[in-house]
Amino acid sequence: MRVSGPTLDAGDPMALAEFYGRLLGWEIERFEGPRPGMPSSDGWAVLRAPDGSMKIEVQWEPHYQPPVWPGAEGAQLMMMHLDIGVADIAEGVRWAVAQGARMAEVQPQDGLRVMLDPEGHPFCLFPDRRE
Repeated sequence: MRVSGPTLDAGDPMALAEFYGRLLGWEIERFEGPRPGMPSSDGWAVLRAPDGSMKIEVQWEPHYQPPVWPGAEGAQLMMMHLDIGVADIAEGVRWAVAQGARMAEVQPQDGLRVMLDPEGHPFCLFPDRRE
């Protein structure tokens, strides 16, 4: 078995796929939707890393509720998040914000930044020390 990547629920999957495409420099490989009789926001998209090693899928969820970060009782909780390695945290934050992300109000530790994508999914920018 091999994990190829996550699938994120969204109220507007094409817009979220476009955000991650800009953020990561990945192409949207495939987009389908809307299905007959469904609203214009219905759809599904696949982005793939340039080297083919990983994909992110985004699918329409008609009852999508953005997660709350940090978690709060009775609120939609984050079920997962993406870890994204960057060479420079400050530059990574600047780039993510320029693409449409926002920094979360709560930052749990030094050395990484919790960001929120346009649909509210948290993702972490951390120093990528692979050399």
